[in-house]
Amino acid sequence: MTRTETSDAPHPPDEPAKPSGPDGGASDGRSLSHGLKQRHLSMIALGGVIGAGLFVGSGAGIAAAGPSIVLAYAASGALVMLVMRMLGEMSAARPASGSFSVHAERALGPWAGFASGWIYWTLLCVAIATEATAAAKIMTSWLPGTEQWMWVALFMVLFCASNLAAVRNFGEYEFWFATLKVLAISAFLVLGILAIAGLLPGTDAPGSSHLTGDGGFFPTGTDGLIVGLLASVFAFGGLETVTIAAAESEKPVSGVATAVRTAVWRIALFYVGSMLVIVTLMPWSDESVKSGPYAAVLDYVGIPAAAQVMNVVVLIALLSAMNANIYGASRMSYSLVERGEGPAFLNRLSPQGVPRYAVIASSFFGFVAVLLNIFWEKTVFTWLLNMVGAATLVVWGFIAVAQLVTRYRLEREAPEKLVVRMWLFPGLTIVAVLAILAILLLMLREGDTRTQLAFTAGLTVVLAAVGYVRQRTRPRPAVTEDA
Repeated sequence: MTRTETSDAPHPPDEPAKPSGPDGGASDGRSLSHGLKQRHLSMIALGGVIGAGLFVGSGAGIAAAGPSIVLAYAASGALVMLVMRMLGEMSAARPASGSFSVHAERALGPWAGFASGWIYWTLLCVAIATEATAAAKIMTSWLPGTEQWMWVALFMVLFCASNLAAVRNFGEYEFWFATLKVLAISAFLVLGILAIAGLLPGTDAPGSSHLTGDGGFFPTGTDGLIVGLLASVFAFGGLETVTIAAAESEKPVSGVATAVRTAVWRIALFYVGSMLVIVTLMPWSDESVKSGPYAAVLDYVGIPAAAQVMNVVVLIALLSAMNANIYGASRMSYSLVERGEGPAFLNRLSPQGVPRYAVIASSFFGFVAVLLNIFWEKTVFTWLLNMVGAATLVVWGFIAVAQLVTRYRLEREAPEKLVVRMWLFPGLTIVAVLAILAILLLMLREGDTRTQLAFTAGLTVVLAAVGYVRQRTRPRPAVTEDA
């Protein structure tokens, strides 16, 4: 069976994942909660692609590439859509709280699950630190008499406590965070389109003057386009969270299938659409665009206190990312421990089905990373950032290779589970693998990204080696659907 379109066959029934433990059963008689409702999963999927990187990091990409940043985001967005589709195919077939780590272990061996899972956990914990610090800086700019560490502590305690209470708390926070982010980006796009058409008071239709009139569409050449491409790739974040969360939803199969099928228009609309609005309305070389492109556009269309409006939106995006990363890190570490790949005490569940020790451990590491960021930003924390600088691409690589193996296996053994199918398989899967390798090679061009690539490669090799040794020397528990 090789057809690549979405299957029209009836979905297999959505069933709660079974308890799991080292012997294949629940370690404490319980399983992860299934407290996420369909509305939670839908908004996690919808808002998950609107990360803080879109609002914060896009200015540097525009400054490097000019109007061609639209092509950079379109190219990286296309890769993200392929990765999301591949991950969705595996997650809809076999939902698991360990998501791609479980799929990599099933397809490639325990070493792959160990390496991909722990590098992702490290990535999320470091991300928690950067997001908490950035959110605290916004708060201290509003309230100058307060200390940054106070806000960091407040945010860490708040989201750790909410994740400890019940999974529906995470779902509710993300539902409202995602709703606000979607409303904000939608309002931005509507205002931008009206301004481009000259329909807002005080604005004239710019036509193509900013797209072609200041050095052309490629003002910095292919070098600038490559820098913009690298910047845009790392702006995409949060796509894995929905497949992790699906395992704790009421209907994991249909939920993740719906999320994946809507990924295309979300990415095209939110990312590529907003980049097109910015470079059409504003000169790409304008200093205000580099420092804050969204605020620059809002100021251009006459929104009062545009910079503060965007600070509110960025704060929401940062808090949303913190919440999602604590959740994702705790579920990934819990899954790894359930498969015998971490300290056993982390697999204990609360009566509400929450891996409480995994939540505490993930939050604790995040809080330590925040302290490192405050006191040793130029030394220890820089090393941490470099270690996970290319981790997203490593994870995507594991997803692509695992899907290539898993798809053939599913077609032989359980074709009815292919509710979501990768497009034009295996062609587009191979294209995605080559694209990931190409981006990794492009990272060698720039000093900063070259350093990140070296650190991440070192971490990946170490984790893969440790995983391989463990695979050869330790008995393996069965990998269950809820791992």
